[in-house]
Amino acid sequence: MVGFQRPRVLVLDLDGTLVHTVPDLAAALNRLMAARGLPLFDHPATAAMVGDGVAKLVERAFAARGVAQDGAALAEFSDDYARHAAVESGLFPGVAATLQALAAEGWRLAVCTNKPEGAARSLLDALGLSPLLAAVGGGDSFPVRKPDPAHLLATLDAAGGAPARAVMAGDHANDVQAARGAGLPCIFAAWGYGPPAMAEGAIAVADDIVAMADIARRLLPA
Repeated sequence: MVGFQRPRVLVLDLDGTLVHTVPDLAAALNRLMAARGLPLFDHPATAAMVGDGVAKLVERAFAARGVAQDGAALAEFSDDYARHAAVESGLFPGVAATLQALAAEGWRLAVCTNKPEGAARSLLDALGLSPLLAAVGGGDSFPVRKPDPAHLLATLDAAGGAPARAVMAGDHANDVQAARGAGLPCIFAAWGYGPPAMAEGAIAVADDIVAMADIARRLLPA
């Protein structure tokens, strides 16, 4: 079609970018640890293990306690967390209003997360963000997941977007690496769980989601 232009798309990480999920992750992880007589984790320790999906989170937890992970642990954690993903988790300041403003401007919004899709959608539903999203790509939605750029590209395609008209935002090195591999600029969410060193390779660093949205607008003018 002559003159057709793809919509602007903002692809967002979930944990540590849109939602403060550590309270519920820590609670589920600690129920898993307590059932095995192992020491519990505080929130900073849990946050440091987040970013590569639940399997890695559970693996890291057992490694941190110096014991072998038993065969039932991952399924037990996944089932528990799926049922309690939105008990104490909440949106970071400004998230709802900022996403609503971007949607009103014509942006398409998508979530690309290593969290299982079912848990991600349940959380997004509970927090009222689902109606704003054109796509959700979870850690089990496709054959690969971040930092593989194919995860980001598949999510972007599901949202009806194209790399030339898209921006990624996230708080983890996985987000930066996936974006670079997919040919998208990445805005690093400094308010999230990733240490500042993970911002290497990002096109910009934002201190809050309002600043992130302003950067995205400058990168992709209407």
